[in-house]
Amino acid sequence: MGDPKGFLKTGREGAERRPVEERVHDWNEVYPDGVGRALLPIISPQAGRCMDCGIPFCHQGCPLGNLIPEWNDLVWRDDWAGAIERLHATNNFPEFTGRLCPAPCETSCVLGINQDPVTIKNVEVSIIDRAWESNLVRPQPPEWLSGRTVAVVGSGPAGLAAAQQLTRAGHTVVVLERADEVGGLMRYGIPEFKMEKKHLDRRLDQMRREGTVFRTGVEVGRDLSVESLRDRYDAVVLAMGSTVPRDLQTEGRELDGLHQAMDFLPQANRAALGHPVEDQVTAEGLDVVIIGGGDTGADCLGTSTRQGAASITQLEIMPEPRARAPRASRGRPTR
Repeated sequence: MGDPKGFLKTGREGAERRPVEERVHDWNEVYPDGVGRALLPIISPQAGRCMDCGIPFCHQGCPLGNLIPEWNDLVWRDDWAGAIERLHATNNFPEFTGRLCPAPCETSCVLGINQDPVTIKNVEVSIIDRAWESNLVRPQPPEWLSGRTVAVVGSGPAGLAAAQQLTRAGHTVVVLERADEVGGLMRYGIPEFKMEKKHLDRRLDQMRREGTVFRTGVEVGRDLSVESLRDRYDAVVLAMGSTVPRDLQTEGRELDGLHQAMDFLPQANRAALGHPVEDQVTAEGLDVVIIGGGDTGADCLGTSTRQGAASITQLEIMPEPRARAPRASRGRPTR
């Protein structure tokens, strides 16, 4: 624990975003010069708010089991090389999660019981962005080859993480992707203003230098059978995402002008990246209604705004909030 009084003397602080009237007219990230660089002036005191809890529940809140108190302490001590080593110990792509993860670790933060939680997600993305700028992220090709071959079907975050680990273990790995570019949901499902694709391309370049091979435009089950993969490779990793949207079975669903987010967002992202799109659905000049208030709904809202929608209404069904139980007294019992 670098600063024993950090959480007592320092409040939660985040990076300043670009003005709304500026950022809605482009597809760049909402932070000036990227979120990691925008956070650097304030991030060390923020990391110092970590309490060195007896039981760090942020470990349980993080699906990856990130060693959060360890790299918080290293950032506070200005040991960025040590911080990226501990971050990469559990997370292959912190530049993705540091931008896209909903941060359940912060919900689990013990400090959040009676104060604002530690800005864990911001510390994470600051570590990896500074590591890239400082040349601390380098290709790690295997020292020897096992002679085994592995096919990874799908190039989303799960497929890429599996491919990187298997390549570094010495296996010959081929990633098969049915789209025209690698990245899965991160390539065409995530808007550019949420994560610029330069972060994805930079990591893919590292993986190619390590020896991972990528083949695009290959759909397993149509272009290649599973049987042929099992005959050709020693192991097959299935890491496909679902492209079947959750539809509404309601009257009027068949009417024109109703579109699934899984159709709308990839088209919009392709157009924003300068790729040709046939029969693109655009929100320009239209009154848009978005059903759903989660991450996907927010992506549709930001995309529709940048496309020039005349108006946007977002609908969400929220359960009634539960009454909060009164906090138990921590004082001494009266006599």
